Amino acid sequence: LPICVGNATKLCDLLTDKDKVYETVMLLGITTDTQDITGKVIKESSLFAGEEEVRTAIHKFIGTYDQMPPMYSAIKVNGKRLYELARQGIEVERKARPVTIHEIEILSMKNDEENEHAVKEVHMRVHCSKGTYIRTLCEDIGNTLNCGACMKALLRTRVSIFDLSSSKRLNEIEEYVKQGKTEELLIS
Repeated sequence: LPICVGNATKLCDLLTDKDKVYETVMLLGITTDTQDITGKVIKESSLFAGEEEVRTAIHKFIGTYDQMPPMYSAIKVNGKRLYELARQGIEVERKARPVTIHEIEILSMKNDEENEHAVKEVHMRVHCSKGTYIRTLCEDIGNTLNCGACMKALLRTRVSIFDLSSSKRLNEIEEYVKQGKTEELLIS
């Protein structure tokens, strides 16, 4: 998460208006109201797919496709955020928006304990355009496989030129401040 201070706050929109890279874990066979593991389970499926079928379905999403924004999102409709409406049990019509998936790298697959030929979890790296909802991508892949899916974990590893490997933890920043070395944290 890039943090802007002083005059740099004027650049916030420019920083967030860029491509992003995420690592995510997709859990197959479970659909939730929030499209992630924290939501209420709407449907569970015993239908699972094998590794090749999963790879094929995932790679179909590379490129530009129309993605329906989830109800649990910060998008505003008539001055209200969708997540506020969703929490009240109100669902409103939303328009699909074009998003671009530049690359999906499958990092690992974990098979179901009861069916060794069925994939249960997929750990993947996704390079995408701004406005892409990774939990929606997971659900869309699950729908393509006819078994449903939700997002189990998510880690943003890059925004534009800002990479997780060059980031600092809050306690590290506090240490820089205590030592009077805040200038070492600045990016011009």
